Amino acid sequence: MKRFALALVLSSFAAAAFAAAETYVIDPNHTAPRFEYSHLGYSNQVHGFDKTSGSIVLDRAAKTASVDVSIDATSVNTGVVPLNKDLQGEAYFNTAQFPTITFKSTAVSFEGDKPVAVEGNLTIKGVTKPVTLTLTHFQAAPHPTLKRNTIGANAVTKIKRSEFNMGKLVPFVSDEVTLTISVEAIQQP
Repeated sequence: MKRFALALVLSSFAAAAFAAAETYVIDPNHTAPRFEYSHLGYSNQVHGFDKTSGSIVLDRAAKTASVDVSIDATSVNTGVVPLNKDLQGEAYFNTAQFPTITFKSTAVSFEGDKPVAVEGNLTIKGVTKPVTLTLTHFQAAPHPTLKRNTIGANAVTKIKRSEFNMGKLVPFVSDEVTLTISVEAIQQP
C-alpha cells in the first residue's frame, strides 16, 4: 500500500511538472514574417508572407521551450503581383517545388522567465541552415478579449540568401537579408 501511495504522489508531481509546459498555436491573423534587403543601394525593401502556422511549447518555470513554424512561401506579398510571381519562380523561392519555409527550434535561451533567443534550423528552398532568432520583445499575458493566455514576440535574424540557392542579382540586390517575425500565439486548452 505504501508503494502505491508513493507511486501516486510521484505521478502527481510528474503530472504537475508536465502540466507546467503550455502549448500555444500561432495566430495567423497576428503573425507577420517579413524580409528586408537593399535594392541596388537605393532603398531597403520590406516584403512579407500572408500565411503562417505552427506551435510554441513554453515552460517558463523550467526555462524550456520549442518552436515549430511553417510559412506558406506561395503567400509572398510584395504589393506588386509580377514581383510576387518572380519571387515564386525557380531563381528565388521555387514554390512549385518548395512551397513551405520552416523553422524548427533546437534550443531556447532565457533571461529570468523570458526567452531571449531561439536557435534552430531554417529551411528555405530545400536547404537547411542553423540560425539564431534574437527576441527583441516578449510578452505573456491573458488576452483581453479572448480570455485565454497568449504570448507574443518579435524575433530577428540575418541570413545570406545565396546560401539558400537564391543568389540571383547579388551583389546588386543585397545578399544579406534581415528576417523578422512578429508572432502571437494562443494557449490551447
